[in-house]
Amino acid sequence: MMKKVIKNIFLFTGFIVGNLTLSHAAIIPEDTILAVKQDIVRNNGSEPVSLDVHKVENDVEFNIIHDFFSGLVSTGNDGKINPDLATRWETKDNKVWLFYLREGIKWSDGSPITAHDVVFSWRRLVDPQIASPYGSYLGNMHIINAKDIISGKKKTDELGVKALSNLTVEVTLEQPVSYLLQMLAYPVMVPVSQKAIEKYGDKWTHPDVFVSSGPFKLSEWIVNEKVVGVRNSQYWDNAHTVINKVTYLPIASETADVNRYLAGEIDITKNIPSVLFQSLKTKLGDQVHITPALGVYYYDFNNQKVPFNDARVRQALNLALDKEIIAHKVLGQGQEPAYNHTPPNTGGMNLEQPDYALWTQQERIEKARQLLNEAGYDRDNPLKFKLLYNTSEEHKRIAIAATSMWKKNLGVDIVLQNQERKALLDVIHQGNFEMVRYARIADYNNPASFLNNFVANSSNNTFLYSNETYDDLINKAKATNDRKYFQQAESILAKDVPAIPVYYYIGARLVKPYIGGYYLSPLGFVSSKDLYVIKH
Repeated sequence: MMKKVIKNIFLFTGFIVGNLTLSHAAIIPEDTILAVKQDIVRNNGSEPVSLDVHKVENDVEFNIIHDFFSGLVSTGNDGKINPDLATRWETKDNKVWLFYLREGIKWSDGSPITAHDVVFSWRRLVDPQIASPYGSYLGNMHIINAKDIISGKKKTDELGVKALSNLTVEVTLEQPVSYLLQMLAYPVMVPVSQKAIEKYGDKWTHPDVFVSSGPFKLSEWIVNEKVVGVRNSQYWDNAHTVINKVTYLPIASETADVNRYLAGEIDITKNIPSVLFQSLKTKLGDQVHITPALGVYYYDFNNQKVPFNDARVRQALNLALDKEIIAHKVLGQGQEPAYNHTPPNTGGMNLEQPDYALWTQQERIEKARQLLNEAGYDRDNPLKFKLLYNTSEEHKRIAIAATSMWKKNLGVDIVLQNQERKALLDVIHQGNFEMVRYARIADYNNPASFLNNFVANSSNNTFLYSNETYDDLINKAKATNDRKYFQQAESILAKDVPAIPVYYYIGARLVKPYIGGYYLSPLGFVSSKDLYVIKH
């Protein structure tokens, strides 16, 4: 029999209620014969920096956290918000929200998950002593006092979240946020075990003491070799999980990823190298999966360091980069050139592109030369800087293409440097870079997810960019979700160019034909809970 999942969300005027009995789960078509061994191997692209929810910032870690932890709510494959640890929620004014947890939910060690864990976790997220890369996330949600706590003006126990009982969480906002539930579904908002962290401190993420709430729990972590998750029998919806073991590999080389896939050692790749894309598509057919994604590939400037403290220099490099060639020729898997910082149709909005998007590339180059000359650079006094990227064949190819364009069109001298991802992240947070390759994948499906990054006090603002007018527009946009404020904010970024949006991501992966239930969400997640292995 096909497993059925019932989904329901009720909306009443002035009073919102969410309710559901089951989260999304593996849905197996009739007549499917399952393999005896329900184990999968996924390449995750790099070694995790940590599995502490509050100390990570990238998809490498969040891919695993997404499988290991549950939040109050989750996002279904249809994009709708589903209850998870919370069975329902309600609000009368969109400012004070009540979330009601399921009865009997447990951590993987068998101890109860309570509203107090939620309060502890969110306070820890904004604690300046933790210095989470996502510390400003609760401020972006406008939870009362979050911003003042992050800046050290108030204590963590003044955060606008309370445990009214063991199963009831009250969240109070400074102002309504229309996409609050979407923000709650992101992995950084999952509760962690207060008991485990207070007992083990920083060692709570070690496999022998790790405590999780999701479909899987950590059983093994061999650095630079693998992370292994096994089925969590205490998970509230364990009956609808099929996979028993998930192995995440840290292979950075796209070619090595494909080779191990072809050798039968990997079931789902992290990427497909562009140089092999067409041949693999011809050879493997339906094993090649291309899906839309809400993400932007960037070259970030350090806006406070010479030469990039001059907007004219930033504008010139943005204009002289032929994004069409990079997206369609260097890559050619369906990526599109990025002229905005918000991908098309994010949150159902299509923001207008800047005027230069309609220029010919030659017109852009001529304007770039003019700007660079005005800033004091020419062939006799060339602009010089270092471009840093994390180790990857694809990042190297793109960097070589970009620097050759800048050299040819502007006479710029650039030194390419690459580092392993962990070292690169350290350099970024220390502000010790000039230009660096980065990527931003949506945390939730709204333009604010991308545009919040450029707010001056955001913990994600690694560009060191500041513009008060921009910050005011984003605050208005978050309060109203009005397209015009997002549009005005994009226009400021097009003028200031704190970072260069290069192209919009797509999801390109190889998936074995015996893997059922595969779905890559626009936010970049594949839920191992939804997967199953077909007999082969």
